[in-house]
Amino acid sequence: MANKNGVLVVGETSEGKLASISKEALACARRLADELGSEVAIAILGSGMESAGYEAISFGADKVYLVDDYLLDDFQVDVYLFVLERIVRDYNPQIVLSSKTSIGRDLAPRLAFRLGTGLIQDCIELWIDKDSGRLAANRPVFGGSFIATVVGEGILQVAAIRSKAIEELEPQASRQGEIVEYTADIDASVARTHLVQRVKEETEGIKLEEASVVVSGGRGLGGPEPFEQLRVLAKLLGGAVGASRAVCDAGWLPSSYQVGLTGKTITPNLYITVAISGATQHMAGCDRSKVIVGINKDKEADIFKAARYGVIGDWNKILPAFIEQVKELVGPS
Repeated sequence: MANKNGVLVVGETSEGKLASISKEALACARRLADELGSEVAIAILGSGMESAGYEAISFGADKVYLVDDYLLDDFQVDVYLFVLERIVRDYNPQIVLSSKTSIGRDLAPRLAFRLGTGLIQDCIELWIDKDSGRLAANRPVFGGSFIATVVGEGILQVAAIRSKAIEELEPQASRQGEIVEYTADIDASVARTHLVQRVKEETEGIKLEEASVVVSGGRGLGGPEPFEQLRVLAKLLGGAVGASRAVCDAGWLPSSYQVGLTGKTITPNLYITVAISGATQHMAGCDRSKVIVGINKDKEADIFKAARYGVIGDWNKILPAFIEQVKELVGPS
């Protein structure tokens, strides 16, 4: 493995800046590279991304491959795949790190196939296996009921990390790194799809994934109307509103509110659940919350196994009183 060049991160950006998931991936890559005694590189695709490149260096990258091409401004999997395969073959990394985002879900399996290697999906922890010197990872299975440890078989390994599973590093403005302006010679015919329409995700106030306080409701609320009370509480606490899968499947709230294995992964300081049973599918998206408060009338509900504080009773009586108490504590808005 001596001929391998460390860890390559597949970078993602948002409005010209490095996406938070890529900062998390860089933190993971930095630790892995330090274990290997090697370096961290990141590929950033799209025109005008130089500032994102320097940002990546401050978050742990040693080398940045900038591919400045208008064909990469919108994600098209065939074009991205064409470019990334070239970069991987030129850079020759031991590990390629992607993310469990909409882009990563589309891209990582195809890239692994093109490179003739396997893919470890949905990683929440990664390290170098001491016996084999290869990538090892923990990932949730069976709806989050168990954690499986997986060790890559090939010399080159590809992994996709779960959002919010790894804490990003503090940026160091003084860090030095290399910017490589990479020319991929993209043939426009490579693109077999094109962007027809962009629909912006519905959000109110603070983004769910970035909120330090989240108040979520479940099917036990009985309909969409009670979520207005959750919005009041979330606003008082400076937080965001979330929901269980059952709520979103019923159409009470858009899918962008969903917390869980097939929804958003959140890591708030305080997570308040109202009428949520605490099924493993839901808990897989919130189990790294620092403090969980559960409100449920069923004393046997699974949410109480994870909650630091539990309130057993009818939410109709508990929630209004809770809101009034919070109003007294926080004072006039």
